[in-house]
Amino acid sequence: MYLLFEGIDTCGKTTQLNLIADKFANAITTREPGGTAFGQHAREILLQDSLHSKRAELLLFLADRAEHYAQIVKPNRDKLILSDRGFLSGIGYALANGDFDFEHLLELNQFALEEQFPDLIILFQTTMETLRERTSAEDKELDGIELRGLEYLMSVQHHMRESLEKLDIPYLLVDATDTINNIHENIVMRINRMLQNQAN
Repeated sequence: MYLLFEGIDTCGKTTQLNLIADKFANAITTREPGGTAFGQHAREILLQDSLHSKRAELLLFLADRAEHYAQIVKPNRDKLILSDRGFLSGIGYALANGDFDFEHLLELNQFALEEQFPDLIILFQTTMETLRERTSAEDKELDGIELRGLEYLMSVQHHMRESLEKLDIPYLLVDATDTINNIHENIVMRINRMLQNQAN
């Protein structure tokens, strides 16, 4: 069972993924980009925000996604896979960058994923106020993408939500301003229900 934890930077998705991984001991945790050796190199380039071409950025994300699916997801599809980001982030960021349309991006991602989408997308949604507080924290070092600004990140979140509603994929919307415990319990409940349905 392949689950995506999606959302913009500082929304708390990584914290929740780690809590879920502790709850389900046999779960496989991974991330995009960075879940493979190739992905680590791609991640360094992408977080530096050094590419001049938005098309090059998109294609690098897609190359990482294809390698990640082939190496991590496909061989372990019968297990619980928890991925920190995935194709929805790719679509959201690409749409926020402009010059791309949803249908074209969907086709490219279908190709990268061998037309095998996740079983559940968990989308964390935050507010501008919370985003401002978390990105301005003294110990928070911003990467190149975060330095594009708060409005850019909120635009990414908008495109993620809009894209999610166009897809025929089960999803769970999470209020990222809720307590860590409440969010955790809601996610655990949804996963347990899916595992039970899978067993029946």
